Amino acid sequence: MRARVTVTLKAGVLDPQGQAITGSLKSLGFAGVSGVRQGKIFDLDLGETDPAAARLNLAAMCEKLLANTVIENYAIEIL
Repeated sequence: MRARVTVTLKAGVLDPQGQAITGSLKSLGFAGVSGVRQGKIFDLDLGETDPAAARLNLAAMCEKLLANTVIENYAIEIL
């Protein structure tokens, strides 16, 4: 089973990398970009066959390692 975890900063958390990307895009001539928020994507190959159990395991992975839940949100997608 394959899964994708998307981790993004929570609203209100400063995103210096996103601000740098926004500035770079503007300097490259993409004037219509008013803001960028960057994040992380993890594609995982799982030995699990039960989607519900996979979601539970993925949530535990996010809580323990993949996301800093103080400042980040995560979304789990079974592919």
